[in-house]
Order: sequence, then C-alpha cells, then structure tokens
Amino acid sequence: SSLEDTKKIFEQHKPTHVIHLAAMVGGLFRNMKQNLDFFRVNCAINDNILQCSFEYKVKKVVSCLSTCIFPDKTTYPIDETMVHLGPPHTSNFGYSYAKRMIDVLNKGYHQQHGCQFTSVIPTNIYGPHDNYNVDDGHVIPGLIHKTFVAKRDGKPLTVWGSGKPLRQFIFSQDLARLFVWVLREYQEIDPIVLSVGEEDEVSIKDVVYSIVEAAGFTGEVIFDTTKSDGQFKKTASNAKLRKYLPGFKFTDFRQGIKESVDWFFANYDVARK
Repeated sequence: SSLEDTKKIFEQHKPTHVIHLAAMVGGLFRNMKQNLDFFRVNCAINDNILQCSFEYKVKKVVSCLSTCIFPDKTTYPIDETMVHLGPPHTSNFGYSYAKRMIDVLNKGYHQQHGCQFTSVIPTNIYGPHDNYNVDDGHVIPGLIHKTFVAKRDGKPLTVWGSGKPLRQFIFSQDLARLFVWVLREYQEIDPIVLSVGEEDEVSIKDVVYSIVEAAGFTGEVIFDTTKSDGQFKKTASNAKLRKYLPGFKFTDFRQGIKESVDWFFANYDVARK
C-alpha cells in the first residue's frame, strides 16, 4: 500500500505486462471485523499499481477482482454487466467496494490515456500452496487445516455455519492457465468471469465431506450453526468465457480437492498457516 515501495518494484523490474494479485485478503470473519481497513488498504494498493503501470508505460495489466463485488440483492446467475447494480453484501463491503474501484480505474485509464488495463472475476479459488490459516484463510484451505488437526488429535471436526451455502470453486492451476490467456488474448477493458459452470456449484457441506473423504478422516463432523453462513449463494455465469473458450477443460472438483489435501498433509510444516 506504499506508493514509494511500489515505484521501487516497477523501477527495478520495468515490467511490460502486469498480473495484479496484490491485496489485503481474509475469510468471512476477518472481513466482518475490519471492513474499513480492507477498503482503505486495497484502494491504496490498486491506485498505486495502476498509476505506476501508467507511468512506467506497461502495455497490459490484468487485475484480479472477486465474485463478492456483485450486488447482494440480485438475480442469478450474475454476470459481468451487473457489477455496479447495487450494494454488495454487508459482511465484506469494504473489500468489495475497493475491488469494484479497479473496474472504475481501468475504464478511466483507458478513456483518458488509452491504457489496456482489464480485470478478471474468479470464483472461489483453491489448490496447493494456499493460505491455510484457520481464522483468516478462505473456506477450503481453512477446512483442510481443521481436518488435518482433527485427524491428528483424534477429535471431532467442527465446521462454522450450517454447510448450506452454495459456491463455485476453481482450481488454482486452471485459473493460472486462464490468466495467461487473458494476458495474451483478451482485448476488452470490461471484466470477464473466470469460473466453472453454474451446474458445478456445490454446497459447503459437499466441500466438507469431499475433504473428509480425501483426508481419510473417520471422526465426527459437527456443523456449528451459531456461526454466520455469510452470503447464501453468488452463482456466476461463465457464458462470456465459454464464448471465447468453448472447449476449456476444468479440473474435476474431487480431483482438485484430493491434490489440495495431499499437498497440505505432505507439507504441513512449511505451509502458510
């Protein structure tokens, strides 16, 4: 979030293309506690990176948004045209509005300076090398860590919430391939949703039992319904992506979960947590 530090990086590397992933991030409960911090820090990061990209004449920037930016009260499936049509969910409004501002900045830099700055909207990302912090991490890495501990200690696995909310998950390696395609081929300034199809949406309960199966956990699973579920669903359409890449093959969800669980169990001592 320091402009001076950001300029040093650009001065050192002099990039011609930038994939902008830098952000202050966290899971549902951290967002609920620190909405102001999430807004201010992320606005500063985004402004610094896009301004430096302009000053250092970067040819193309691809920034990463999130499905949480979409309006809370909306029709489904959500798509790229609906980003600014109403306020986001109250649980993470700070992060959501900061991410929306990237789209505003992209359009401004294009209109005023002709910059090729665009953005992608991935659904929930998971895969090896994630942040497995139980309190601050996202749902799949947090659950993998909890399952590891429950299995190691011979205790029940306690899951926060009812398990009913629905989500689309994209394997990190699939997303990486799509990022490279966007950088090389996608010419629009408007964002593009990078996601599996609506038919591949799964409940958090499905996620839990997929992780339990992959981990070989045989203990009790408890859903703590005193904890918040967050947004019930945010189903996204990948019709725009399919228009460009009709034949793209996504990793099967259970296969991706197995690879993610196996990686964490094999690398517990060095994993981010």
